[in-house]
Amino acid sequence: MRSLNKIKIINTNMVEKEKFGLVHEIPSQAFIKALAEKLKEMPEFKMPEWAAFVKTGSAKDRVPDSDDWWYVRAASIVRTIYVQGVVGVSRLRTKYGSRKNRGMRPEKFYKSSGKIIRTIMQQATKTGLVEHIKEKKTGRRLTKKGVAYLESLAKSMK
Repeated sequence: MRSLNKIKIINTNMVEKEKFGLVHEIPSQAFIKALAEKLKEMPEFKMPEWAAFVKTGSAKDRVPDSDDWWYVRAASIVRTIYVQGVVGVSRLRTKYGSRKNRGMRPEKFYKSSGKIIRTIMQQATKTGLVEHIKEKKTGRRLTKKGVAYLESLAKSMK
């Protein structure tokens, strides 16, 4: 009986590995960095004027140090949508949230800014990489063009 269970586990793992695309084979940091460079070239992805003065969440003390943080966050969001399927703003706010240092009191988790995520998703929708859906699970998912774009980038990095 134990050997049958092991075979089943091995088979389910093989099925899961076959299901994943090329993007999963590349380390996430390298892929996000390359995708951020590609997004900079697109005219639809622009960092708004107000983004230079805002924090990424209420738990943060300062604005981001990097000049291209907007494009890195956009690339991370697009990759997350590729990996998770249908994703909404609330789930992404939780993903990018962090613990707030409250002095002597214990740290507490705070969600990140929703305006930044919403604006990036709207920009991705304008480019045609992401589409808004209202089905059983509402949120945004990649279009066929978006999947093809990410997988072509992954092929070029391989």
